[in-house]
Amino acid sequence: MSASAKAWIKNEQKLGRAAATLPVALGGAQVLFGIFQVFCAARLLAAVLHQAPRGVHALLFATGFMLAALARAGLGVQAERLGFERGAAARRRLRSGVLATFMALGPAGLRGQHSAELAATSVDRVEAMEGFHARWIAATALAVIGPALVGLAAALADWRSALVLAITGLLVPFAMAVAGIGAGLAAKKQFVAMTRLQTRFIDRIRGISTIVLAGRGADEARALAAAAAELRVRTMRVLRVAFLSSTALDLAAAAALVLIVLRFAAVLHGDIALAPTALFILLLVPEYFAPLRAFSAVYADRLAVEAVATEFAALPAPPEPVPAAEIRSVAAHGLTLAFEEVSFTWDAARGPVLERLSLRVNSGEILLLTGASGAGKSTIIDLVLGFIAPDSGRVTINGVDRPVLVPAALNRMLGWIGQRPMLFAGSIEENIRFARPEASAEELAEAIRLARLEELILALPQGIRTPLGEGGFGLSGGQAQRIAIARAFLKDAPLLLLDEPTAHLDPAVERDVLESIRRLSVGRTVILATHSAVAMEFARDFGAKRLDLDALRHARVRGVA
Repeated sequence: MSASAKAWIKNEQKLGRAAATLPVALGGAQVLFGIFQVFCAARLLAAVLHQAPRGVHALLFATGFMLAALARAGLGVQAERLGFERGAAARRRLRSGVLATFMALGPAGLRGQHSAELAATSVDRVEAMEGFHARWIAATALAVIGPALVGLAAALADWRSALVLAITGLLVPFAMAVAGIGAGLAAKKQFVAMTRLQTRFIDRIRGISTIVLAGRGADEARALAAAAAELRVRTMRVLRVAFLSSTALDLAAAAALVLIVLRFAAVLHGDIALAPTALFILLLVPEYFAPLRAFSAVYADRLAVEAVATEFAALPAPPEPVPAAEIRSVAAHGLTLAFEEVSFTWDAARGPVLERLSLRVNSGEILLLTGASGAGKSTIIDLVLGFIAPDSGRVTINGVDRPVLVPAALNRMLGWIGQRPMLFAGSIEENIRFARPEASAEELAEAIRLARLEELILALPQGIRTPLGEGGFGLSGGQAQRIAIARAFLKDAPLLLLDEPTAHLDPAVERDVLESIRRLSVGRTVILATHSAVAMEFARDFGAKRLDLDALRHARVRGVA
């Protein structure tokens, strides 16, 4: 395990111990009640064997036994409830931190990471931390406190028996440590197999139409079955190794019982004076090993943490926040966007995509970005959105560097429509309101009217509350784009970014969508990236400026300034 993973686990333990103080105290109280319960049980058994007082004394011991049992049950329920709450709170904290990191990094910071890996980190690996906080941390403390209290009670009755318990008890953590080395490696391989299966499954679901049309359905089903079988084998190996620690504990408890029985073998030969003590010590053996057994039962939780700690520790650090003194805002009315000597390279082997690019789009103007795929159209939009940062140069809005603008205010300034708008599983209304949830019903209706969605909504049985499938399932490409346009109308942002908004539409639908975009563009600063002839014609009719990125690249190659 790497040093960063160990440091991460240490920090989680520190946070968990502070929250586990009360559960550990409840566990200690359970142990004390257990000792008292054993004492009462020993006296009752001695009474049955005519070796201890009967009558009132036996009734008192029976009452004490029952009250101790009830108290232990109540404390156990309370400890379980607190453990669940600790685990849930830890998962909320971790998941919020992971998602906050993903949001801060954005698409650029997470470039190269598969969505299944990100989902596994924010879901499966966070869930794997539940037992660590809910059970493991408290069990670790009680594995020391519990045997110590029981051993002290045994020492007061017979120090030789207490020594036997101490020696056999020390064998348990040693055996668990030996088994834990193999279990930790097995748990890590299990999570790798789980992530591999998730990645393959998501990829195949996304490309299921291609798989079916290529006649590869049976092959991919066999590959998924093989990945699932690998996960099953890895899981069974984790369980097999984990059971070794439980076996070691059972052997240690059995050895303690045998040795203590031999110690009090004189009882079997008529020395009745030792009967209450012998019974007390023998009944203490299960109590002595109970905290160790609980520790062994949750040992897998620790192994699971070791398996996922590397991934958590390896999460990219979120970008440094801009100092409060540097955060600025700009006027809300009319935005001017400028690039000043901006250069950016995705891959050094392929050369720069943009090199010392300077441009200016004044308030209310439209800039048309043209060029072949890979010329840098989407790169320019990503730079404006802040998904990537320029290698050199500045991107400014109203003369202010983009990185030092107030993030919330900047988000309100930007409207974006891409090639395939992201529609969520929910109603049409929820998908449009995603841009501005606080919008009034009148503003929503106006956005729908301007986007020409009224006819579609009226034709649906549930109207605006009609549920959509994930990704806009059930809508055509043009209908999905209209919902995206309605979002943009509702947001009413002064800077509008359009990245191939009609790339997958037929000509008739494309002209209709462009007409809605024309109304949306009035009074706004617009950047339109496209290679569609219809979109270019629309932009020219609207008085747009044009930036041909292919021409810029050819000029750089020829050495023309």
